[in-house]
Amino acid sequence: MVDMTETNVLSSHDPVDHLTGERADLLEALQAHRGFLRHTISGLTDDQARSRPTASQLSLASIVKHVTATEASWIRFVLGDAEAMASDPEAWAEEWRVGDDETVDVLLARYDEVAARTDDLVRSGLDLDARQPLPVAPWFPPGATRSARRVLVHLVAETAQHAGHADIIRETIDGQKTMG
Repeated sequence: MVDMTETNVLSSHDPVDHLTGERADLLEALQAHRGFLRHTISGLTDDQARSRPTASQLSLASIVKHVTATEASWIRFVLGDAEAMASDPEAWAEEWRVGDDETVDVLLARYDEVAARTDDLVRSGLDLDARQPLPVAPWFPPGATRSARRVLVHLVAETAQHAGHADIIRETIDGQKTMG
């Protein structure tokens, strides 16, 4: 079981002690769920991380790769690149494919780079109310926008959801559970 006092140990990023209010809360939640996700893949071989031991097509490696790509895309969006969220079925499918050269260490290093960029952006004073127009896509209402705040809340939810998926897969592999 992982308690919340361990989250900064599981995350490779600085604690958010010097931040206050909403920024601290957003980063703390995001870092906690990143830590849970990292915990599920830690200590596994590359073959174990690529395995799909459940009825799902998901593997721990593919989940980490997808969450990394999703966070990177949303942060590019926040910085003004609406096309980062454009519909590209091949790019989306590629997020779930894990190449032979994508080891656990490589995937976690990429995840750390993206997470550090996000955290630095939030710490730097990103305007949480700044809104960007979403691209035309079947899942976005016409003319919709998203604030940086809403994007960060989405990243917390996305990371938490996939950390839960990862926990089930890890438990299937060797019985380890993040919580409980």
